[in-house]
Amino acid sequence: MKKTVIIIAGLLLIFLLVRTNSKGKQLTNHIKGVIHKTFSSPDYINKNGDSIVTRVKVPKGYRRVLYPKHSFQEYLRNYPLKKYGVPIINYDGSRYFAQHWHDAVLEIPVPKNGLQQCADALMRIRAEYLWNTNQKQKIGFQFTSGHYCSWEKYAAGFRPRVKGNTVSFHKTAAPNYSKANFYKYLNLIFTYAGTASLYAELPKVAIKNLTIGDMLVKPGFPGHIEIIVDVITNEKGERLFLLAQGNTPAQNICLLKNFEATEISPWYQFKEDEPVYTPSYYFDKPIFVRFK
Repeated sequence: MKKTVIIIAGLLLIFLLVRTNSKGKQLTNHIKGVIHKTFSSPDYINKNGDSIVTRVKVPKGYRRVLYPKHSFQEYLRNYPLKKYGVPIINYDGSRYFAQHWHDAVLEIPVPKNGLQQCADALMRIRAEYLWNTNQKQKIGFQFTSGHYCSWEKYAAGFRPRVKGNTVSFHKTAAPNYSKANFYKYLNLIFTYAGTASLYAELPKVAIKNLTIGDMLVKPGFPGHIEIIVDVITNEKGERLFLLAQGNTPAQNICLLKNFEATEISPWYQFKEDEPVYTPSYYFDKPIFVRFK
């Protein structure tokens, strides 16, 4: 009986490890990444690291790309992290069902209103960076309708009146430039902006020009978006990247493992016209956008 169980388990494992796409191309299953990592992957994680730059080690022969002090790139690279091993928590306090996907959880609160989903989380990071570096005049995002909503206008008391795809702005509130009002503004952005609006609004970036802060995007309803939070390079000019994401339902922002190339996980390598597999999403095309 034990032998029969082993044979069945083996056949099931083979079935899980091999799958095909719509064109018949053989693809690996994420389960393969988990099993392979257990036995052969090098460990690039420093469990005592309390920021992205101190949590993730650099493979031999690589070095971190340098960026100006106080830049968005350095802001992301040095983003603080929660203690190693903490779970991903949804906005309602429950645990996310997949706790094996991440190597870090970013130290950023998750509102209980459920609005801070994948694109929203990245817009929040960008907006907070601009706020914290006294660039508040640059805070603004485009609604899915195409209408631009800036923090300056919102703080001055202007509010959108939305009727279908028609949006108009009217001064209906007293000026309020407080931090509390800033987060009310972000909740508005989370309601009317998302992956599709970021894709439509932001400039596209070629893989050869990628930098920290650029975002891997699949537009749609729903789509998905993830952000580069570190970049390293070697003497050949080859580069590797770290990816972080928010998700749906709204939950902690996390640093993703790489199940398709466990030998370099959590680092990723991108190539033109080649799909990108991340633990929670399959990007059939490597499309990247950049915040203005």
